[in-house]
Amino acid sequence: MDTEERQTERDRSSGSHDGTEEGSRSARSSGRLPGLSGVPGFPGLSGPSWRRAGLLALACAVFALLLSSFVVQPFLIPSGSMRPTLQVGDRVLVNKLAYRFGTAPERGDVVVFDGTGSFVQEPPGENPVTGLLHGAAAALGLAAPAETDFVKRVVGVGGDRVVCCDKGGRVEVNGRAVDEGYLYAGDAPSSVPFDIVVPQGTLWVMGDHRSNSRDSRDHLGDPGGGMVPVDKVIGRADWIGWPLGRWAVLEPTGAFHDVRSPGGAVTPADAGAGAPGGTGTSGDAGIPGGAHG
Repeated sequence: MDTEERQTERDRSSGSHDGTEEGSRSARSSGRLPGLSGVPGFPGLSGPSWRRAGLLALACAVFALLLSSFVVQPFLIPSGSMRPTLQVGDRVLVNKLAYRFGTAPERGDVVVFDGTGSFVQEPPGENPVTGLLHGAAAALGLAAPAETDFVKRVVGVGGDRVVCCDKGGRVEVNGRAVDEGYLYAGDAPSSVPFDIVVPQGTLWVMGDHRSNSRDSRDHLGDPGGGMVPVDKVIGRADWIGWPLGRWAVLEPTGAFHDVRSPGGAVTPADAGAGAPGGTGTSGDAGIPGGAHG
Protein backbone atom coordinates (compact mmCIF):
# COMPACT_ATOMS: atom_id res chain seq x y z
CA MET A 1 0.00 0.00 0.00
CA ASP A 2 2.80 2.35 0.92
CA THR A 3 4.30 1.79 -2.47
CA GLU A 4 1.07 2.54 -4.29
CA GLU A 5 0.55 5.72 -2.33
CA ARG A 6 4.09 6.94 -3.03
CA GLN A 7 3.64 6.17 -6.72
CA THR A 8 0.35 8.07 -6.77
CA GLU A 9 1.96 11.06 -5.14
CA ARG A 10 4.88 10.88 -7.54
CA ASP A 11 2.47 10.88 -10.48
CA ARG A 12 0.64 13.89 -9.16
CA SER A 13 3.84 15.82 -8.61
CA SER A 14 5.00 15.17 -12.21
CA GLY A 15 2.49 17.77 -13.40
CA SER A 16 3.58 20.98 -11.73
CA HIS A 17 0.87 23.13 -10.19
CA ASP A 18 2.01 26.11 -12.19
CA GLY A 19 1.90 24.08 -15.46
CA THR A 20 5.54 24.67 -16.35
CA GLU A 21 6.45 21.11 -17.20
CA GLU A 22 3.07 20.50 -18.79
CA GLY A 23 3.77 23.41 -21.07
CA SER A 24 7.13 21.96 -22.15
CA ARG A 25 5.40 18.71 -23.03
CA SER A 26 2.93 20.64 -25.12
CA ALA A 27 5.75 22.40 -26.93
CA ARG A 28 7.43 19.10 -27.75
CA SER A 29 4.25 17.48 -28.97
CA SER A 30 3.29 20.46 -31.18
CA GLY A 31 6.53 20.18 -33.18
CA ARG A 32 7.98 23.52 -32.08
CA LEU A 33 11.74 23.73 -31.84
CA PRO A 34 13.55 26.06 -29.47
CA GLY A 35 14.69 29.20 -31.28
CA LEU A 36 12.58 28.61 -34.43
CA SER A 37 10.32 31.64 -34.18
CA GLY A 38 10.19 34.10 -37.02
CA VAL A 39 10.10 31.67 -39.96
CA PRO A 40 6.71 30.53 -41.34
CA GLY A 41 6.18 26.89 -40.46
CA PHE A 42 8.97 27.03 -37.85
CA PRO A 43 7.64 29.27 -35.05
CA GLY A 44 10.93 29.31 -33.16
CA LEU A 45 13.42 29.67 -36.06
CA SER A 46 15.60 32.71 -35.70
CA GLY A 47 15.07 34.92 -38.73
CA PRO A 48 18.37 36.83 -38.56
CA SER A 49 20.47 33.61 -38.57
CA TRP A 50 18.80 32.33 -41.71
CA ARG A 51 19.06 35.73 -43.36
CA ARG A 52 22.78 35.82 -42.61
CA ALA A 53 23.24 32.36 -44.12
CA GLY A 54 21.28 33.39 -47.20
CA LEU A 55 23.28 36.59 -47.62
CA LEU A 56 26.54 34.67 -47.22
CA ALA A 57 25.48 32.17 -49.91
CA LEU A 58 24.47 35.03 -52.21
CA ALA A 59 27.79 36.81 -51.65
CA CYS A 60 29.71 33.60 -52.45
CA ALA A 61 27.71 33.13 -55.66
CA VAL A 62 28.33 36.75 -56.73
CA PHE A 63 32.05 36.40 -55.97
CA ALA A 64 32.24 33.18 -58.00
CA LEU A 65 30.48 34.82 -60.94
CA LEU A 66 32.77 37.85 -60.83
CA LEU A 67 35.83 35.60 -60.66
CA SER A 68 34.48 33.61 -63.60
CA SER A 69 33.71 36.76 -65.60
CA PHE A 70 37.09 38.45 -65.22
CA VAL A 71 39.80 36.05 -64.02
CA VAL A 72 39.28 32.27 -64.36
CA GLN A 73 36.24 30.55 -65.84
CA PRO A 74 35.45 26.83 -65.58
CA PHE A 75 34.50 25.47 -69.00
CA LEU A 76 32.79 22.11 -69.47
CA ILE A 77 34.11 20.13 -72.44
CA PRO A 78 30.99 18.89 -74.28
CA SER A 79 32.55 16.93 -77.16
CA GLY A 80 35.53 14.78 -78.13
CA SER A 81 36.99 17.22 -80.69
CA MET A 82 40.05 17.91 -78.50
CA ARG A 83 40.88 14.34 -77.52
CA PRO A 84 43.25 13.12 -76.22
CA THR A 85 44.23 16.48 -74.67
CA LEU A 86 40.71 17.08 -73.33
CA GLN A 87 38.07 14.45 -72.66
CA VAL A 88 34.28 14.80 -72.68
CA GLY A 89 33.22 15.98 -69.21
CA ASP A 90 36.52 17.65 -68.31
CA ARG A 91 36.27 21.05 -66.67
CA VAL A 92 39.09 23.23 -67.91
CA LEU A 93 39.99 26.46 -66.15
CA VAL A 94 40.22 29.25 -68.71
CA ASN A 95 42.71 31.99 -67.91
CA LYS A 96 40.95 35.22 -68.92
CA LEU A 97 43.97 37.36 -68.06
CA ALA A 98 46.30 35.51 -70.47
CA TYR A 99 45.76 37.99 -73.31
CA ARG A 100 44.65 41.08 -71.39
CA PHE A 101 47.97 42.93 -71.08
CA GLY A 102 49.35 43.22 -74.59
CA THR A 103 50.02 39.54 -75.24
CA ALA A 104 48.28 37.64 -78.03
CA PRO A 105 47.45 33.98 -78.64
CA GLU A 106 50.41 31.94 -79.90
CA ARG A 107 50.64 28.86 -82.06
CA GLY A 108 49.90 25.78 -79.97
CA ASP A 109 47.73 27.56 -77.38
CA VAL A 110 44.45 25.86 -76.50
CA VAL A 111 41.88 28.66 -76.51
CA VAL A 112 38.19 29.10 -75.78
CA PHE A 113 36.48 31.58 -78.07
CA ASP A 114 33.11 32.95 -79.10
CA GLY A 115 32.48 31.60 -82.59
CA THR A 116 29.77 34.10 -83.47
CA GLY A 117 30.50 35.42 -86.96
CA SER A 118 33.12 32.75 -87.71
CA PHE A 119 31.93 29.28 -86.70
CA VAL A 120 28.30 30.32 -86.10
CA GLN A 121 26.84 32.93 -88.44
CA GLU A 122 23.56 33.41 -86.56
CA PRO A 123 23.35 32.62 -82.83
CA PRO A 124 20.30 30.46 -81.99
CA GLY A 125 17.44 32.32 -80.35
CA GLU A 126 16.43 31.41 -76.80
CA ASN A 127 14.23 32.56 -73.96
CA PRO A 128 16.01 35.45 -72.16
CA VAL A 129 15.35 34.06 -68.68
CA THR A 130 16.43 30.56 -69.66
CA GLY A 131 19.49 32.01 -71.37
CA LEU A 132 20.43 33.99 -68.24
CA LEU A 133 20.13 30.96 -65.98
CA HIS A 134 22.02 28.72 -68.40
CA GLY A 135 24.72 31.37 -68.80
CA ALA A 136 25.22 31.59 -65.04
CA ALA A 137 25.42 27.79 -64.73
CA ALA A 138 27.85 27.58 -67.67
CA ALA A 139 30.01 30.33 -66.16
CA LEU A 140 30.43 28.15 -63.06
CA GLY A 141 31.16 25.02 -65.11
CA LEU A 142 27.88 23.39 -64.06
CA ALA A 143 26.33 23.28 -67.52
CA ALA A 144 27.45 22.86 -71.12
CA PRO A 145 28.78 26.08 -72.65
CA ALA A 146 26.77 28.24 -75.02
CA GLU A 147 26.38 26.85 -78.53
CA THR A 148 28.58 29.70 -79.77
CA ASP A 149 31.55 28.85 -77.51
CA PHE A 150 34.31 26.54 -78.78
CA VAL A 151 37.65 25.17 -77.61
CA LYS A 152 40.39 24.54 -80.22
CA ARG A 153 44.15 24.72 -80.67
CA VAL A 154 45.77 27.69 -82.43
CA VAL A 155 47.69 26.47 -85.51
CA GLY A 156 48.19 29.76 -87.36
CA VAL A 157 48.33 33.40 -86.21
CA GLY A 158 48.05 36.61 -88.21
CA GLY A 159 50.31 36.58 -91.28
CA ASP A 160 51.03 32.84 -91.20
CA ARG A 161 50.69 30.67 -94.28
CA VAL A 162 49.18 27.32 -93.25
CA VAL A 163 49.23 24.47 -95.77
CA CYS A 164 48.11 20.88 -95.71
CA CYS A 165 49.70 18.77 -96.44
CA ASP A 166 53.38 18.29 -97.27
CA LYS A 167 54.76 15.10 -98.84
CA GLY A 168 54.88 13.49 -95.40
CA GLY A 169 51.22 14.32 -94.74
CA ARG A 170 52.05 17.01 -92.17
CA VAL A 171 50.69 20.53 -91.75
CA GLU A 172 53.15 23.25 -92.75
CA VAL A 173 53.28 26.68 -91.15
CA ASN A 174 55.40 29.24 -93.00
CA GLY A 175 57.13 26.46 -94.87
CA ARG A 176 58.03 24.39 -91.81
CA ALA A 177 56.43 20.99 -91.26
CA VAL A 178 54.86 20.61 -87.82
CA ASP A 179 55.09 17.32 -85.91
CA GLU A 180 51.82 17.42 -84.00
CA GLY A 181 52.39 14.91 -81.23
CA TYR A 182 49.16 15.96 -79.52
CA LEU A 183 46.91 14.51 -82.28
CA TYR A 184 44.49 11.71 -81.54
CA ALA A 185 46.09 8.33 -82.25
CA GLY A 186 45.50 7.23 -85.82
CA ASP A 187 44.30 10.64 -87.04
CA ALA A 188 45.85 12.27 -90.10
CA PRO A 189 46.70 15.98 -89.69
CA SER A 190 43.87 16.68 -92.14
CA SER A 191 41.84 14.85 -94.74
CA VAL A 192 40.93 18.22 -96.26
CA PRO A 193 43.66 19.97 -98.28
CA PHE A 194 44.03 23.72 -97.77
CA ASP A 195 46.47 26.53 -98.41
CA ILE A 196 45.56 29.75 -96.61
CA VAL A 197 47.16 32.93 -95.32
CA VAL A 198 45.81 34.01 -91.95
CA PRO A 199 44.73 37.69 -91.96
CA GLN A 200 46.20 39.92 -89.28
CA GLY A 201 44.14 39.98 -86.10
CA THR A 202 42.73 36.50 -86.66
CA LEU A 203 43.58 32.87 -85.88
CA TRP A 204 43.42 29.54 -87.72
CA VAL A 205 42.30 26.92 -85.20
CA MET A 206 41.91 23.13 -85.31
CA GLY A 207 40.87 20.36 -82.93
CA ASP A 208 43.33 17.70 -81.77
CA HIS A 209 40.90 14.93 -82.82
CA ARG A 210 41.04 15.99 -86.46
CA SER A 211 38.61 13.36 -87.77
CA ASN A 212 36.03 14.40 -85.15
CA SER A 213 36.45 18.16 -85.14
CA ARG A 214 34.51 20.89 -86.90
CA ASP A 215 37.08 23.68 -87.02
CA SER A 216 38.51 26.33 -89.34
CA ARG A 217 38.67 23.80 -92.19
CA ASP A 218 34.89 23.38 -92.17
CA HIS A 219 34.26 27.11 -92.59
CA LEU A 220 36.58 27.93 -95.48
CA GLY A 221 33.59 28.85 -97.66
CA ASP A 222 31.80 30.88 -94.96
CA PRO A 223 32.15 34.62 -94.37
CA GLY A 224 35.51 35.09 -92.67
CA GLY A 225 36.89 31.89 -94.17
CA GLY A 226 37.01 30.04 -90.85
CA MET A 227 39.29 32.61 -89.23
CA VAL A 228 38.60 33.50 -85.59
CA PRO A 229 39.08 37.18 -84.66
CA VAL A 230 41.53 37.57 -81.77
CA ASP A 231 39.07 39.83 -79.95
CA LYS A 232 36.61 36.90 -79.83
CA VAL A 233 39.01 34.81 -77.73
CA ILE A 234 37.65 34.37 -74.21
CA GLY A 235 40.88 33.02 -72.75
CA ARG A 236 43.51 30.29 -72.72
CA ALA A 237 42.80 26.86 -71.23
CA ASP A 238 45.63 26.44 -68.74
CA TRP A 239 44.43 23.72 -66.36
CA ILE A 240 42.14 20.71 -66.16
CA GLY A 241 40.39 21.22 -62.82
CA TRP A 242 37.87 18.35 -62.77
CA PRO A 243 37.51 15.42 -62.36
CA LEU A 244 40.21 15.25 -59.71
CA GLY A 245 41.79 12.21 -61.33
CA ARG A 246 42.35 14.28 -64.48
CA TRP A 247 43.81 17.35 -62.77
CA ALA A 248 46.71 18.64 -64.85
CA VAL A 249 48.45 21.74 -66.13
CA LEU A 250 48.12 22.13 -69.92
CA GLU A 251 51.78 22.61 -70.74
CA PRO A 252 52.77 24.53 -73.91
CA THR A 253 53.54 22.28 -76.85
CA GLY A 254 56.94 22.29 -78.54
CA ALA A 255 55.43 21.44 -81.95
CA PHE A 256 55.84 24.99 -83.29
CA HIS A 257 59.32 25.77 -81.96
CA ASP A 258 60.88 25.63 -85.43
CA VAL A 259 58.24 27.82 -87.06
CA ARG A 260 59.35 31.32 -87.96
CA SER A 261 57.27 34.40 -88.66
CA PRO A 262 56.22 34.90 -92.31
CA GLY A 263 59.28 37.10 -92.96
CA GLY A 264 61.66 34.57 -91.44
CA ALA A 265 62.18 36.35 -88.10
CA VAL A 266 62.21 34.36 -84.88
CA THR A 267 59.08 34.89 -82.80
CA PRO A 268 59.26 35.38 -78.99
CA ALA A 269 58.04 31.81 -78.48
CA ASP A 270 60.81 30.52 -80.73
CA ALA A 271 63.44 32.49 -78.84
CA GLY A 272 62.16 31.10 -75.56
CA ALA A 273 62.53 27.60 -76.95
CA GLY A 274 66.19 28.18 -77.69
CA ALA A 275 65.76 28.78 -81.41
CA PRO A 276 68.47 30.88 -83.05
CA GLY A 277 67.76 34.61 -83.20
CA GLY A 278 67.89 37.10 -86.01
CA THR A 279 66.12 37.08 -89.33
CA GLY A 280 65.87 34.10 -91.60
CA THR A 281 68.89 33.33 -93.79
CA SER A 282 70.01 30.05 -95.32
CA GLY A 283 68.44 28.17 -92.42
CA ASP A 284 65.05 29.54 -93.45
CA ALA A 285 65.18 28.50 -97.07
CA GLY A 286 61.74 27.84 -98.47
CA ILE A 287 59.90 30.01 -95.95
CA PRO A 288 57.49 32.36 -97.72
CA GLY A 289 58.54 35.99 -97.66
CA GLY A 290 56.72 39.17 -96.71
CA ALA A 291 54.12 38.74 -99.46
CA HIS A 292 52.22 36.45 -97.10
CA GLY A 293 52.56 38.76 -94.09
